[in-house]
Amino acid sequence: MTVQVVFVHGIRTSATMWRAQRDHLSSRGVPAVAVDLPAHGTRMAEPFSLDEAFATIDRAVQDAAARGPVLLVGHSMGGLLCTAYVGRTEPPPVAAFIAASCTALPHGAGLAAYRFLARSVDGLPDHGMWLADRMLDLTLPPETREDFGAGGYAFAAQDAALASLSVLDLESDLARIRIPMWFINGQYDQLRVNEKLFTRLVPHAELIVVPRTSHLVTAMRPRVFNALLDLAVATLNARGRTPT
Repeated sequence: MTVQVVFVHGIRTSATMWRAQRDHLSSRGVPAVAVDLPAHGTRMAEPFSLDEAFATIDRAVQDAAARGPVLLVGHSMGGLLCTAYVGRTEPPPVAAFIAASCTALPHGAGLAAYRFLARSVDGLPDHGMWLADRMLDLTLPPETREDFGAGGYAFAAQDAALASLSVLDLESDLARIRIPMWFINGQYDQLRVNEKLFTRLVPHAELIVVPRTSHLVTAMRPRVFNALLDLAVATLNARGRTPT
């Protein structure tokens, strides 16, 4: 059976952020789908809720699993949600997992500071997009520059989505993960704060730190990220050929 890839985006952005990765996989004949979480992208008019976010991921995974082993890929908030999803006491049909830019526990002072910063920027004229656009222009290559915001930005959902993450018990979830797993972070990613804890809780997982790269590793270094996708797909294909 053919490996199926399911992508889950981060906060404020949408499924469009994965355009380079989906094109890459398509050129190799690997099916992939990118979901829009509630209150994001094509679902901007919906309210955000943790239950519906998990339901969205589960629907995509269950559908893909009917056609082959599932590689789940999540970035930032999407990565945190996928970590909780994969680490459920009753594991979902996910064969491998890439957790991108999401090695931070979303509670306590760290989450409070992040929410304060996000609200401060959101309170600027035009939600601070002049600053965001300037930073994206400086850091992203032309091939991915437009992808991050092509589906719109979910400004209204940001604080509620961040606040909802505080109930996640990621330490317990991580300890239950047994499938092949990769953590990938940019060298300068602010969410590396609990990187050592995450890798200790999943000792079989591989950690990849991409030099001179920010939180937006998928868009800033698309070729590096796509190489990791190739590795994960090859790993699942090899496991499928191994006699049991």
